[in-house]
Parts: sequence; structure tokens; C-alpha cells
Amino acid sequence: MTTGTVPYIPAVEVEERETYLNVSGKIRSWLLTRDHKRIALLYLISITFFFFIGGAAATLMRLELMTPARDLVRPETYNRLFTIHGVVMVWFFLIPAVPTTIGNFVIPLMIGARDLAFPRLNLASWYLFVFGGCFTVAAIVLGGVDTGWTFYTPYSSVYSNTNVVLTIVGIFITGFSSIFTGINFIVTIHTMRAPGMYWRRLPLFCWSLYATSCILVLATPVLAMTVTLLAIERIFHVPIFDPNRGGDPLLFQHLFWFYSHPAVYVMIVPGFAVVSEVVACFSRKRVFGYWFVAGSSIAVAFISFLVWGHHLFVAGMSMYGGIVFSFLSFTVAVPSAIKVFNWTATMYNGSVSLKTPMLYALGFIGLFTMGGLTGVFLATLAVDVHLTDTYFIVAHFHYIMVGGMVTAFLAGIHFWFPKATGKMYPEWAGRIAAGLIFFGFNLTFFPQFILGYLGMPRRYAGYPEEFHLLNVMSSAGASILALGYVMPLVYLIWSIKYGKDAGPNPWKAMGMEWTVPSPPPKENFTKIPVVTQEAYAYHMMTPQGGDGPILPPAPPGERVEGGKPVDVEWSKQ
Repeated sequence: MTTGTVPYIPAVEVEERETYLNVSGKIRSWLLTRDHKRIALLYLISITFFFFIGGAAATLMRLELMTPARDLVRPETYNRLFTIHGVVMVWFFLIPAVPTTIGNFVIPLMIGARDLAFPRLNLASWYLFVFGGCFTVAAIVLGGVDTGWTFYTPYSSVYSNTNVVLTIVGIFITGFSSIFTGINFIVTIHTMRAPGMYWRRLPLFCWSLYATSCILVLATPVLAMTVTLLAIERIFHVPIFDPNRGGDPLLFQHLFWFYSHPAVYVMIVPGFAVVSEVVACFSRKRVFGYWFVAGSSIAVAFISFLVWGHHLFVAGMSMYGGIVFSFLSFTVAVPSAIKVFNWTATMYNGSVSLKTPMLYALGFIGLFTMGGLTGVFLATLAVDVHLTDTYFIVAHFHYIMVGGMVTAFLAGIHFWFPKATGKMYPEWAGRIAAGLIFFGFNLTFFPQFILGYLGMPRRYAGYPEEFHLLNVMSSAGASILALGYVMPLVYLIWSIKYGKDAGPNPWKAMGMEWTVPSPPPKENFTKIPVVTQEAYAYHMMTPQGGDGPILPPAPPGERVEGGKPVDVEWSKQ
């Protein structure tokens, strides 16, 4: 297939074949599948289930906080609610969301491969994810856990009488699922790129998922060792973290945050990947500073291992250690700022189209920037002492993880939904949902910055009367946010059956995934394609009327088709 609207030139015409959706309707064929596209959909169903469990816990918390008095749930129940919310959202939604769903689906298509390097390992990772999730759901059904998602010792290892071990067993198992996924992506990107897919032509989505995979493979074993030590102390009463018996609770915090701060970037770097693809497509421009954006993903992955100590500024750390970690925390903001600058520069003078994926991407940029700037406050030693364990921390974390990562996830779902299903969703509904989510999110969490600055501590079911108005605003915003999250679930499911046919490339986007039919054939490509152009050569695309994008004006008498100049008159925008 040769076309002037995509930068990849496959060696032969791709034949129409049965898609991965239509091969068989039998449940057994799905549960034993090795097709990366089907496994991505299995992951999507699973993490959506966990998202609504975590969301239900958050809803009950916000209902409790509507009034200053503890009049809905008891304090011990409230402790279980915020623990369930944190555990489920972090380990069963935020960390796996983009890599296991969007990454699983599009990486082989982007690099011209028929599947991931280890299809059986890919399926095994999903089974481990579900198996680990079952332990956590069992812990919830049997009464929950009340330690917070950080499991700080010695409370979690000695004193809590809730289902701590059952919960951390689920997290331990799920960690292996993350490692398997990371290994699969690293090997696939290294060894299965199509001819001509050099590193300099690799889509930025693949660069970011490669960096994410490195973090998963290197950091997750530390979490596994940490929760294993916690379980050993709790079950066998070995004095590891209990200070009353010679243990060191700070050791747990160092081990936990050595994993968990890189895990923050496991959550957000894939969001960077989605936004890079969406911004380039809907700005009709090549990505500004391609190598800087790619390099910043690798830099974030490296620096993320050096900043865990800023979570311990008030835990008894040495003053000199605090100064070092404060400096490193400022440093990690630099590659993130590079990405925001480059996205902005990509949009500058571009032909920006405000389709639903682009609205989500713009929302991501705004919310992530707010979260990043408030993170700089928390990296400042004196300010952090005042703000630690207040609602300022809650707001900052959610602006990064929910405002940023979840918004980017929705941008990716809407961007690649036509490719995955062959159907278009109603654009008006997508735009309304994007607006509701942006407005509802800010109404929910911006008041919490003020609450934290005024000194309201987090993780309390009751609070003084003077904080009532801001908490009512936050709970009202949460109801709008919940509606915004439910809407895509409804109209996307509706679109699978009733949506208009999308065609192979409804966005006129670049990328090999857009050169195959929608939904893609089971084998992706009948023959491995040959790559001849860079990943974001929107400047090489030709005017195609309704069939292709119109580029910014070029010098009169010049046009490019298939990489060769053609003497025609350009139409002006």
C-alpha cells in the first residue's frame, strides 16, 4: 500500500481478513488468546472494573466529607475506604492502565510487527493481574484494610487487625504482571521493528513505553521484597520494622518509596506518550524537538530512581540528605517541563483541530502543569514541613495522577477507539464529557490546595467547621467528575454497535497502525512493512480534499507526494 498521507510505506498491499474481533465469539478463544489486541481488551475490561471499585470508595469518602461531623461512616470504616481507594487505584488502575491496554494494542502495529515478542507471557501477565486482583477484592469483601495504600510500619506489620497480608499478596502477584509486561515491551521494541524503523523513526509513544518498561523491570522487584519483609514480620513476628524490638520503620519507607516514586512515573510517562501522538496529529505538524522529547522520557526514568527521599523530609532524615533530595526533586521537573514546552511549540502555528482526543490532551497539559508546579513547592524543604500530610498533598497527587494520567488515558482511548473497533463515537458527546471532566476535576481538587494550606490534615473523617464550604465545593465537583467518567463508558459501548464506520484512518494521522484496516486484521500485516519516512512527517503530506489533511502553505509550485516534489499550485488555508 503506497499513500501520500502516511509516512510508512508497506511492502505489499494488506489484504482484508477476519479481524481479531470476529475470529470467534467463544469465551474459550478469548481466554486462551495470544493476540496482543485481544489481550489489550481483556486488560481494558479488568482495569475498568477496578476503576469503578476505587471510584465507589472515593464517592463514599466525599459523601462523608460533605459535613464536618462523622455522620455517615465510622472513623475505622473511613480508614478502610481511603485505603481501598488508594490500593485499587494505584496498583490496579493507574500503573497498568496505558501500558497494558493502549500499549499492548498499538506497539506491534506502530513498529510493523505481528505481535509482541512473547505472546504467551503477555497472556500470563493478564492472568497474574486478575489473580492478584482477586486477592485484593477478597480482602475488601472480608472487611478491608485500614493502613493506607502506603502500608507504613510498624502499624501495618504489628498493630493493624485488618486484612493486610491478603492485600499485599495481591500486590505482590500483580507486580510480576508488571514485570512480564515490561520485559515484553523492551524485547519487542529492540528486536521486532520493521525494516527501516530505526530508533530515529520510532514513534514517541514507543520511546515512552520503553522508558516505562525499564522502570517496571528495575523497580518492581524492590516492592516485592518490601511487602515480603512486611508479611514476614506480621506472620512470623521477626523484628524488621518494629522499633520496640530493634526494627527500623524508616527502612520500610526508604524501600517503599524507592519503588513508589518511580512508580509515579510509570503512571505518568505513558500519558506523555499519548499526548505526544495526539498533539502532533491534531496540530498537523511534526513534533517540535523530537530528540528532546524522546530523551526526556529516558531522563525521567533515570532521575526517578534518585528522588525517593523527598517523601521522608519530616521523617527524621539528615539535613544534608534532605538538601540533596530537594535538589534532585527540582531536577526531575526539567525533562517534564521540556515535554510541555515542546507540545506547546508543536501546536504553535499548527492547524489545530479541537476533536475529542485533542481536548483531553489539552486538559492533560493544563492539569499536569498545575500538578508539576505544586510539586516544586513540596520539593522545597521549609514549605514541605508545613504541607506534609495535609490536603495539599492530596490535591497535588491527584492533579498529576488523575488529572494528568486518567485524562491522557481517555485521550488515548478516544484516539485509537476507531482503530480498535472500526466505529466512530458521537463527537458531541465526547466533547461534553471532556468538558465535564476538566471542570469537575478542578472544582474537586483545587479547593483542596486551599484546605491543605490552611492546615486541614488528610485521612480524617471529621474536620472543623471553617473547612465546611471548601469541602462542599470539593464534593460537588466530585459528582460532576463522576458523571464525566461515566459518559464515555456509555457512548463508547453504544458506538461499538451503532457508531458510523471509521475507515482505516479517520484522523488522517501518521503511523503504521493507520495503514491497516479498522479493526486491524488478526495478523496485523500480511507481510512485514518497510518504513521509509520519519514518524511525524506531517509536512510531507499532500492536500487530499476530504481524504487527507491540508498542510500549511508551501512555496508556490511545490508539493510532495511519496517524498518527491510535484509541480502543482498549493491551496492556501
